Amino acid sequence: MADAELIQEIERRIAAVRENLRDLTEQATAFSGAADESRMADRITDQEERLAKLLKEQAEAAKA
Repeated sequence: MADAELIQEIERRIAAVRENLRDLTEQATAFSGAADESRMADRITDQEERLAKLLKEQAEAAKA
């Protein structure tokens, strides 16, 4: 049962990160200027790294 709860929690976190990525992508299209674009690119990269980590955790939890 704990594994199922863990997987559900990871899935909720994945959904939140994906939503953050969608929001950041929309915001990036509205920004102009090198500093804004660089900052937004950094935020998107951070969220992509979080997503990759969570997807890995999800796969490992599913194997258990």
